[in-house]
Amino acid sequence: MNSSINMTTPWYRQFWPWFLISFPLIAVIAGIATVVIAVKTDDGLVNDDYYKTGLAINKVLDREVEARRLNLKAGIDWQQDSGLITLRLQGKLQQYPQRLKLMLSHATRAHLDQNVLLLLSPDGKSYTARIKNIKDGNWNLVLQPENLQWRIDGRASIPQETNWSLRAE
Repeated sequence: MNSSINMTTPWYRQFWPWFLISFPLIAVIAGIATVVIAVKTDDGLVNDDYYKTGLAINKVLDREVEARRLNLKAGIDWQQDSGLITLRLQGKLQQYPQRLKLMLSHATRAHLDQNVLLLLSPDGKSYTARIKNIKDGNWNLVLQPENLQWRIDGRASIPQETNWSLRAE
């Protein structure tokens, strides 16, 4: 009886099987990472009724024309520590509205957007409100009354700017 002993090393101790297994393994890990990123991040929804949105742009333009006709301007002072904002509205308004809506839209993160209701102060010269947890970055500002008759826009870079200016353009 001639017995020959095979002295080869087992497959799991050789380089080539692990090298060949690594490519599919990397592809599976990358796929799992892609799924995790897709689930955890929100890139916002695309408006599925784009035609109505396009028609609504004409209404927004009409509000901006009305604001230009009234020569509306607003200055806002923001106090970082308390979040208090004070707005002074100027223009050819016959009567200042009791309440104004200020929309703060973050330039890149829609989930940070805020709507703030500003109330006319007893002296009838300014509006006040508080902003909650505003994050650093560039913000688009839109001011309009509750009846949506006019609209003025502006931009703010937070926290660098504490005085914001809005006007009809």
